[in-house]
Amino acid sequence: MTDDLVSLRILLFSGSAAERDLMRCGALAASVPVDVMEAESLAAARTKIATGDFDVVFADAAIPPADRAALVEQVRSKEQTPFVFLVAATLDEAQTMAGGGADGVVVKPVKQNEARSLIERCARLRLPNRVLVVDDSLTMRSIVRKILVQSRFRLEISEAQEGVEAIKQIATGKFDIVFLDYNMPGLNGVETLAGIKRQSPNLHVVIMTSTADDVLAERARRAGAAAFLKKPFYPADIDTILHRIFGLQVQPPR
Repeated sequence: MTDDLVSLRILLFSGSAAERDLMRCGALAASVPVDVMEAESLAAARTKIATGDFDVVFADAAIPPADRAALVEQVRSKEQTPFVFLVAATLDEAQTMAGGGADGVVVKPVKQNEARSLIERCARLRLPNRVLVVDDSLTMRSIVRKILVQSRFRLEISEAQEGVEAIKQIATGKFDIVFLDYNMPGLNGVETLAGIKRQSPNLHVVIMTSTADDVLAERARRAGAAAFLKKPFYPADIDTILHRIFGLQVQPPR
């Protein structure tokens, strides 16, 4: 992620004054400028969404499913569509909750540093992330590029046609995410992943393959893959993985 200055406009919908206070304190402590608007009722939230522009909407997941769906639909109808996250009371609730069209489900912060961390993770939605697409097929690289361009995240995309080239690019340039094909001549995806992790252990790497292979998926995870994508995939699949990587989507239990 770049160090460019970014500011966030957040709408916080919660019926609890204590929860709103906690998020407001987290926003004040964040390393990015944050403008927080609050709504204590569904009606107030919908009015603010209709009349204002926001980057992120946090909505209490405890509201009835029909109201939740209507709120998400209203957010989606905005010309400049905010990201919308449901805020669940517990991890168990978040893991079992269907998003209902929301971008993700997060667990309600209980400490100021947790609120600050959540808000700072949301800054990734506003900053460009540098992506390296690694695939020996020019056609497939073009397809993946087109899918990434359609993501709601801001992605700056570079390409490499094989593993050794990818490792060299990562050694000389700063990347946030790598989308890495498994079936390549020379170093395969898992071997390339191992080389990437040796020099950049914190880099997020997503393995892509056309083969549905649980053994391969487990090898990739053990080698440090952040996620595993089966071809063909779509922009929504990319967004789901990026939300998960950036801590904006709780993973269901396996």
